[in-house]
Amino acid sequence: MEKTKLHLLLADDDIDDCDFFKDAIDEISGACELTILNNGVELMGFLVNDPHTHPNLIFLDLNMPKKSGMECIAEIKASDNLSHIPIIIYSTSLDHTVVNSLYDMGAHHYIQKPAEFESIKSVINKVVTLFVDTSIQQRSRDNFIIRP
Repeated sequence: MEKTKLHLLLADDDIDDCDFFKDAIDEISGACELTILNNGVELMGFLVNDPHTHPNLIFLDLNMPKKSGMECIAEIKASDNLSHIPIIIYSTSLDHTVVNSLYDMGAHHYIQKPAEFESIKSVINKVVTLFVDTSIQQRSRDNFIIRP
């Protein structure tokens, strides 16, 4: 029996970061389908307009135009139709006050965007492996930040 592909969604306005993320997914696994959206308004429109295309995981940048990642996570977690989707914050910054707020808002993990391509592959692979091998819904503050 063929395994179902994981549908990953990346919401990020930095085109270079999106390209590196896509290249990392291509090298990690052929078992992942990737959708890339470039701002929070596109993300929320995608999620609300077609429930049949909901991703298995959302990788969410915090600093995006039109609607920030913080605004998006608040809307997603407040929605009965969307709150079940695990959210992985994928951001350049690492402000521990913000990280703690995101944990409290319901994000599953936090990744500070690595500068090296191999590190990008490593953190994405860790998240995909967590999702495939265990229930990613079992989260704790101790393992909230994922490092390469």
